[in-house]
Amino acid sequence: MSTPTLVLVVGAFDPSGSGSLPADAVTCARLGGHALSAITAVHVQDTVSTEDIQILSPELIDDQIRCVLEDMNIQAIKVGGLYNIESVRVLAQIAADYSHMPLMLHLEALPDNSLLEDDDPEEVLSALFELLLPQTNLVLAEHNLLAHWKTDGLLAGSDTDPPVRVLQEYGARWVLSTGFPIRPGHKACLLHGPEQATFNWEWQAPPPRLANPNGPLSCALAIELGKGSAMPQAVETALALAEPLAASTFQPGMGSRLINRSIP
Repeated sequence: MSTPTLVLVVGAFDPSGSGSLPADAVTCARLGGHALSAITAVHVQDTVSTEDIQILSPELIDDQIRCVLEDMNIQAIKVGGLYNIESVRVLAQIAADYSHMPLMLHLEALPDNSLLEDDDPEEVLSALFELLLPQTNLVLAEHNLLAHWKTDGLLAGSDTDPPVRVLQEYGARWVLSTGFPIRPGHKACLLHGPEQATFNWEWQAPPPRLANPNGPLSCALAIELGKGSAMPQAVETALALAEPLAASTFQPGMGSRLINRSIP
């Protein structure tokens, strides 16, 4: 029997199963990987809203990650859900210590200020850009989110610089943006690489109010990087694997629709 690709998923625990942990662990298993987990925070959350976020100490985050890294031959790290500057610093140091290991960063919307204890979300984002992006092999983000951050001044650079270029100026090698408008009435998944290389694939708009639509894609990308697949083939394969999974949804509560990861 073949050994599954080992992916370390670093992120928050979402008890609703909308995204992050444990949803990513189930998704990785569906896609032929085995997810090891390091929890950065615990949400109090349902499908309607997030009521509270309890952030774990940087020492505990560091201990979780290094414990499994020293035991197993992990092949890729997938990062999301970093809510304070100390958590970012922990991941940046680990990335430096394990620089041979592919690092995939999934950028998502920042939590409300009221849910975080100390650091301002904008300062956390700035630390993430400065400390972690230079060590990241691939960044995944929705185009509308990046455009919103650029409009709000969260992405430095001139007004004419597209958001993905700003991420590359921080040091990200490759950036994959979903829902990128390549021409009027047509959007795509657009991959930006070194020396202004670009590749695009057809993008299927997710159903309205779907939670974490890029969750399966982020897991598939981490698995492909862990296998040693090169860009852009890793992205093309990941898109083909993730699209059928993300297309099946259901609504278990009164809020967002969720991806149905139970479908064979």
